[in-house]
Amino acid sequence: MFTTLKNAFKVKEIRSKLFFTFLMIVVIRIGSQLPVPGVDREYFAAWFSQQTSDAFSLLDAFTGGSFLNMSILALNINPYITSSIIMQLLTIAIPKLEEMQKDGEDGRKKIQTITRYVTVALAILEASVMVIGFGNQGLLEQFNAMNVITAIVALVAGSTFIMWIGERITEKGIGNGISIVLVINIISRMPQEISGLFEQFVIGKKVAIAVVAAVIIIAVIVGMTVLVVILNGGVRKIPVQYAKKVQGRKMVGGQTTSIPLKVNTAGVIPIIFASSIMQLPIIISSFAKYNGTGVWAEILKVLNSGYWCKFTAGQWYYSVGLLVYVVLVVFFAYFYTSITFNPLEISENMKRQGGFIPGIRPGKPTSEYLTKVLNYIIFIGAIGLTIIGVLPFLINGVFSTSITFGGTSLIIVVSVVLETVKQIESQMLVRNYKGFLND
Repeated sequence: MFTTLKNAFKVKEIRSKLFFTFLMIVVIRIGSQLPVPGVDREYFAAWFSQQTSDAFSLLDAFTGGSFLNMSILALNINPYITSSIIMQLLTIAIPKLEEMQKDGEDGRKKIQTITRYVTVALAILEASVMVIGFGNQGLLEQFNAMNVITAIVALVAGSTFIMWIGERITEKGIGNGISIVLVINIISRMPQEISGLFEQFVIGKKVAIAVVAAVIIIAVIVGMTVLVVILNGGVRKIPVQYAKKVQGRKMVGGQTTSIPLKVNTAGVIPIIFASSIMQLPIIISSFAKYNGTGVWAEILKVLNSGYWCKFTAGQWYYSVGLLVYVVLVVFFAYFYTSITFNPLEISENMKRQGGFIPGIRPGKPTSEYLTKVLNYIIFIGAIGLTIIGVLPFLINGVFSTSITFGGTSLIIVVSVVLETVKQIESQMLVRNYKGFLND
């Protein structure tokens, strides 16, 4: 990877893209420190410190600390992620959107435009709920119409600006812009969380205990990173043989190739989608009052207590959220793969080109075989994602700590970094081909 980056800096075009991406990252980090006008940041920091839910810590990690700072980028890319989930679901439910998705580049641009509008609408909704809900409790220095409108406009503008930056990085920089923004936000919080772990388990302890704790912390981080790399690199290759045929006076075909099916076919999408959905009820419940008795009061109490991973004896219901999280990860692993990989279309294309899988008849049998293999490897990938995603919550519950850089965050960072490096390599390869042809 380091060799790739070193060689990339030697190419002027790629160097310019890397510099542009870095410049956008600097802009994002500056924006994360700019406060929303009229907001009492000390009140919000005190409120945040009293929350026991890991969802808020994860939300703060996804926003790079902007949520805790209550900056103009507090919403960050969360509305965009939510709108992407909505559009993915609507693409399946609405035939017209499905046709757009299959209509090549023009169709995808139309869907992207709709996604932008949905993002702005969600940003307005989330900003309104946040400002009005917290404003009644002391978030705003003066709770009046002007301050409420100003804060909502600032938050919506910040979220829209982040979306714009992400698209510009995709267009003029390196990698997927939205993914880059998310990774930078997560990485910006890692040093603080790692130092917090060492302060809790290492600093001030006896030498033997401190050494063992430090080794365990480092081993867990390295082990999870290796697991993520292996999961992302795992591929099942389906051999494909092309029959020989005569074209003019030449005999063509007869070559053997393969269809690479990644074990983690859906990438980081299941983790991001599941995490976003799991945050929603906790955030909404934080604005509600649950004083008193009754079923509703108890439900709100459980939500506010952070039902991600609470393994307290006699309070099994705190673990329900974790089970829901596992189900969502597995569901989105299958769902996202089903809308991005069509075995029937692949088998038809192979049949038209004279290709076949050895031992499998062309047409429907090929489609059924691909579906069977795909379901098998999706299950393996989903289990791997679940282990990586759940482990930090188990650690948080057992050791009463709060970490967000493991699991969800780690797989996002590693996956995006690996994909970005691959994109740099492909651009360098294309440039070498161009140079060869020009010569």
